[in-house]
Amino acid sequence: MEARLIGLGRAEFAAEVWGRLPLLTRGSGDFSDLFSASAVDELVSRRGLRTPFVRVAKDGVTAPESSYTSPGGVGASVADQLDDTALWRSFADGSTLVLQALHRTWEPVTDFTARLGTELGHPVQANAYVTPPQSRGFDDHYDVHDVFVLQVTGTKRWIVHEPVHPAPLRDQPWTARRAAVAEAARTEAYLDTVLGPGDVLYLPRGWLHAAEALGAVSIHLTLGVHTWTRHALARQLAEAALALLREDVEMRGSLPLGVDGPGADVGLVRRRLVAALAEADPTPRFHRARRDQARPAPLGPLAQLGALDGLAPDSPVRLREALEARLGGHRLTTRVGWLDLSEAELPSVLQILDGATHLAGELGLPLVERLLRAGVLVPAES
Repeated sequence: MEARLIGLGRAEFAAEVWGRLPLLTRGSGDFSDLFSASAVDELVSRRGLRTPFVRVAKDGVTAPESSYTSPGGVGASVADQLDDTALWRSFADGSTLVLQALHRTWEPVTDFTARLGTELGHPVQANAYVTPPQSRGFDDHYDVHDVFVLQVTGTKRWIVHEPVHPAPLRDQPWTARRAAVAEAARTEAYLDTVLGPGDVLYLPRGWLHAAEALGAVSIHLTLGVHTWTRHALARQLAEAALALLREDVEMRGSLPLGVDGPGADVGLVRRRLVAALAEADPTPRFHRARRDQARPAPLGPLAQLGALDGLAPDSPVRLREALEARLGGHRLTTRVGWLDLSEAELPSVLQILDGATHLAGELGLPLVERLLRAGVLVPAES
């Protein structure tokens, strides 16, 4: 996946670019297998999408949802389904359509982002920006996640400036620094370029950017990489330390009567907290947070039932993708829950974790049935 987005080797990208500098890669290839103009029309007019799967913006102003939604009609009593006529009128008037969370609504993007997230080790989301000619949807701003911009069709001019707040956290949006962003946007650009079909632009979080479609409709995919940070790890470490301090009876004790500040107790608390930090293990909390950040690959209930009904020794099965499966002792933990295993089942589960296709008879039919029912295994093509 990475090789399709960058013109550098993985080691060079990791050492010199990742989280540090923008990277422009020309001619990465045709992205029409991921998204296209016909995909836009399909999603807007035939899928019954609701907000917030679409936003509409023009010249930095986001339109109210009521201006492009309406009830679904007979048998679909939903008040906020997309109104394709209203969206067409907004688009014809120069508004950008933002199709959000495509990693949940468009299968090719779902598969691509799941694999990319696994490769990067950070969860990935996807939005599409559909901009009419000579129009700009959003003013200069920065994102709180890294992005890969994949130009699908048309051309778009991108103007990039250096950060006013490097490496912002999720709760440090650009709107809290509007004045600084506006001032920086008036200075000389770090990068002023036009993306054409097949070009890719990588921007670390915090880098200011604005984009404008040129002589034709522009469609680009933005893959947002929600990077794990050292600050997030510090929070998980602190939470693990606090959990240890819950078991310390002295730390559960009350502060003195009449207290109006931390007083002398802060020294004791600091010493115990430092000791707990040295002992705490944030790994379990980190893995739980990773599992909660994304969803596993789609699961078809009818296909799963068919696999169970037809289960035989020669049935091919495989681990469900993007499951974040981990084996610790006799417990298998995944994004869909956990299972305790017997000693005899461990060798088969270790085989399953390689992601390859296996025959049910080789793994053991009772174990395969249990994992199919749990949504851990899925039928594989024979």
